[in-house]
Amino acid sequence: MVTRKEVAELAKVSEATVSRVFNGLGPMKPATKERVLEAAKVLGYHPNAIAQSFARRRSGNLGVVLPYMPKVHLFSAYYFAEILSGIGEQVREQGYDMLLSLLTPDDDLDYGRLYRSQKVDACVILGARDTESQRSSLLQLQEQGLPFCLVNQRFEGLSFLEVDADHVEGSYQAVRHLLDEGYRKIAFLNGSPHYTNSLDRRHGYQKAMLEAGLTMDPALLFEGNYSRTSGYEIAAKVWEIRDQVEAVFAANDRMAIGLMQGLRERGWIAGRDYAVIGCDDSDAAKLSDPPLSSIKVPFFEMGKGAARAVLASVGQGSSEVQLQVKLPTELKIRQSSKWIRQE
Repeated sequence: MVTRKEVAELAKVSEATVSRVFNGLGPMKPATKERVLEAAKVLGYHPNAIAQSFARRRSGNLGVVLPYMPKVHLFSAYYFAEILSGIGEQVREQGYDMLLSLLTPDDDLDYGRLYRSQKVDACVILGARDTESQRSSLLQLQEQGLPFCLVNQRFEGLSFLEVDADHVEGSYQAVRHLLDEGYRKIAFLNGSPHYTNSLDRRHGYQKAMLEAGLTMDPALLFEGNYSRTSGYEIAAKVWEIRDQVEAVFAANDRMAIGLMQGLRERGWIAGRDYAVIGCDDSDAAKLSDPPLSSIKVPFFEMGKGAARAVLASVGQGSSEVQLQVKLPTELKIRQSSKWIRQE
C-alpha cells in the first residue's frame, strides 16, 4: 500500500502538505497542489476515507430524511424517486455519499441526532409537514447552525433554506385551461393542508375560478392523501354529485388516476364524460387511458438544487446561499382534458 510519505518524497513536499491537499485545508499554491496530485496519481495513492473524515471533522455523507408510511411503496412513487435521483446525482458529482433516514409522524423529531453521531454533514428533508413539532425541531437545527434544506415545503414566518416549485402558477394554468375549454363546474381534489404545496394549489385553483367570476363551491372540494387509493375512494363521492361536475383538477397524478379508475368502473370515462387534470407529469400520466393532462413539476431539478444548496452551506452558513428557490412548472395538455361535450 502506497503511503503518504512516499507521495511527499516524490512531490518533494512535506507529509503535512500532502495531508492538506487531500483534506482541502488551508491556502495552497496551485503548482504545489498539482505536483502532489500528480505524484499520487503516478503512485496510485488513495487517501484513507476514515482518516479524511476525522481530519475534516466531516462524515462525507449528505442525510436525506424521508417520511415512513407503512404499506406505502415510497421508492416507487414518482415524487420521491425523482427527487432522490436528483439528490443522488449532485452528491455523486461532489464526492459525497447519501444516507437515508426514515421517520414516522409519531417519531421524536430530533433531527440533530444524525449530526451529533457524525453520520451526516447536512440534511435534505422531504415530506415535512407544517406542525408544531416540525417547526420546533427545525428551529433547533437552525439555532445550532446545522445545515439543512427543505424540499417542496415551507414554513410561514420562518426563514429556512428551501427549494420548491411554483405550485400556485401551475394550478392556475391547469384550471385556466379547463375554463378556456368551456368547463365551469370544476371540482378540486387536493391533499392535506399540512403541506404548503396543497395550500398553493388551492390558491391557484381559487385564483382562476374567481377571475372567471366563479366561486369555490364547498360541494366540489375534496381531500385525499396523495395516494391512488384515496383518489379511487373519492370517485364514489364525485359520482354521487356527477350532475354538478364537468371537470376535476387533482393535486397529483396518483389521485387523478385513482379517480379515473373509480369513475370508469361506474361508466364515466375521462375525456368523454368529464375532463381531468393531474399534477406531477409522471410516467403514469403518459400511459394512462386516456393520457392524463398534468402539471410538470421539476422534481429531479428540485432534488439536485437542494443538495447543491445545502452542501454549499456546509461550513459557510446559510447566508452564503439563496434561501428560497422556486422553480417553474409547465402544463402538459393531453386527451383527458380535451373533452368535447355533446349538446
